[in-house]
Amino acid sequence: MSQFKQIIVVEGRDDTKRLTETFGPIDTIETRGSAISPETLALIAHAQATRGVIVLTDPDFPGEKIRKTITQAVPGVTHAFLPRREAAPTHAGSLGVEHASPQALRAALANLVTPVPDAPMQISLDAIQAAGLIGGPAARARRERLGELLHIGYTNGKQLQKRLRQFAITPAQFAAAVAQLEAS
Repeated sequence: MSQFKQIIVVEGRDDTKRLTETFGPIDTIETRGSAISPETLALIAHAQATRGVIVLTDPDFPGEKIRKTITQAVPGVTHAFLPRREAAPTHAGSLGVEHASPQALRAALANLVTPVPDAPMQISLDAIQAAGLIGGPAARARRERLGELLHIGYTNGKQLQKRLRQFAITPAQFAAAVAQLEAS
């Protein structure tokens, strides 16, 4: 029996294999790439209605596309984000859940976030810029670390404010994460 009530949505069979190696028997739905079929979306919707869904995709552009597609089609799904450095292959290849260590997978699945529809904008662009998260030479690295600290994944400068709103990050949470950035 799986230790997760929810069904975990991943991109492919190598991701399922890695999760099974880490957690034992586990129920997954594989999207088989970023062009998710209507049948797969229907399966995800049924899983959400019956058991709940956790979306765990690669921390790259196709993985983000999959997240957006699922979130729009199946409201209320929960997300687990894997830091980019934790999904890096040891040799050649692209980022992927299949490369993550058991510790990284446990951490990602222990820090789940759910989008909040119509959440108010709580963090201003001025605050984001003042925190050095857009427009500076270290902005990308700071955004990546901020995403790890808040468990909302990496995002580019244009999308950061939207992601903060989407996951209802409060000014206090934002300030605490920025303080951790400054301390490290």
